[in-house]
Amino acid sequence: MRYRISHRTTYRYSSSVDLAQHLAHLRPRVLSGQTVAQCEVAVDPAPDERATHIDHFGNTVDSFRIDTAHEELVVEMRAEVDVSLPMPPAAKTTPVWQVMREDFAAPFPGEIEAEEFVHASPLVVPDEAALAYARPSFPEGATILQGARDLTRRIRRDFAYTPGATDISTPLAEVFARRVGVCQDFAHVQIAALRALGLPAAYVSGYIRTYRDPGQDALRGADASHAWVAVWCGAQAGWVHLDPTNDLVAHEEHVIVAWGRDFSDVSPVRGIILGGGHHTYGVEVELVPLA
Repeated sequence: MRYRISHRTTYRYSSSVDLAQHLAHLRPRVLSGQTVAQCEVAVDPAPDERATHIDHFGNTVDSFRIDTAHEELVVEMRAEVDVSLPMPPAAKTTPVWQVMREDFAAPFPGEIEAEEFVHASPLVVPDEAALAYARPSFPEGATILQGARDLTRRIRRDFAYTPGATDISTPLAEVFARRVGVCQDFAHVQIAALRALGLPAAYVSGYIRTYRDPGQDALRGADASHAWVAVWCGAQAGWVHLDPTNDLVAHEEHVIVAWGRDFSDVSPVRGIILGGGHHTYGVEVELVPLA
């Protein structure tokens, strides 16, 4: 499936910004099952200096500095992307979760690629609540993918998708207690539950297809940046992408932009400004399937 994507972020300031330095994780990744036909990131006002680099996780990052005084900043990514992510193997063929936990508990785990995604990160600190929530999905002898798929279904069932109920500062413990949030929160919930068991899980940012045909339900999280989870299922299966907001395995409806330990590693646009006073911002996302 080929998609045309537009992601436009607009900041408006109550007073002039005299100097700004920003980072943007907006360019879709190139990987097995996803190719980028074209991509550009436009910035207004025009940066005085900009660069593109690859970060620790392999994401493409745009950095730019604006010395010109401004009261509005617009950052827009436009791309065309082909997506056909491979479907995972049968869940029963993946390793038993206790075996994987023991491997990552060893002083020198054999699967270094996933090692850093077992530990706590700035926005995901596994606790007893996360462990208690995870346990019913991982009975003795269950494989990693069987347990992860069950956990994905339960989050979709147990948590109410409620835009505006949380923001980036809402503690994960509050999300667990209130059982409300948005895709970012649900991804953090699943990551915390998996890491509480000693299993590797990564945070993935991107987009999900919007259905506009009569009779088709829109997926939760569409028309905005979306987030889901990548679960390490062993060296043979690799990372499997699961969407707890919609109880889906990512295949042709998800476009991958970036991944990291949690949202703080892959924020779409962030930066430091001098001046500006109070500010407001808006995000407009459009993902259109192409014939």
